[in-house]
Amino acid sequence: MVFHLLPVQAFMALVAGAKPFLDLREVPPLVAASSAAMEMKAAPIDPDWVISGKPAARIAEHSCSADRAAMTALWDCTAGTFRWYFPWDETVMILEGEVRVTDANGTIRILKAGDIAYFTGNTWATWQIDNYVRKIAFLRRPLPLPVALATKAKGRIERLFKRPLRSAL
Repeated sequence: MVFHLLPVQAFMALVAGAKPFLDLREVPPLVAASSAAMEMKAAPIDPDWVISGKPAARIAEHSCSADRAAMTALWDCTAGTFRWYFPWDETVMILEGEVRVTDANGTIRILKAGDIAYFTGNTWATWQIDNYVRKIAFLRRPLPLPVALATKAKGRIERLFKRPLRSAL
């Protein structure tokens, strides 16, 4: 006998007309904008993190997933040196300027326009900006360990049987 599990959203919608937990219709299927037209808002760096200078940062949110686990944003900053905490996994592409980044292991990288870098969530890095830097950031909230392990196991099973498994979620 084969049991088919309803996705959580569908199950919740069936129960007394309940609204799905995540209504994917709230997020359009395509979000596009000119980076030049996006409104940059002040995003002050924690003064305790500033090592030297008076760096002034700004941010503009481009998009966010329905489950709030991923987002894309523009970020820029003027000259200064500061420590930065990455609570989420973050991939950046430098659009303009450059930054000297020192990671928690002491590895130094100079990122220039066109460079792409990945920062692991829950880590610190020191940023030294001589003039100005502008980046696009792709952020992803790390999955809790049990969920990450289950996702990894599901992928291995799918590869083993060469077909996708139906999700219970």
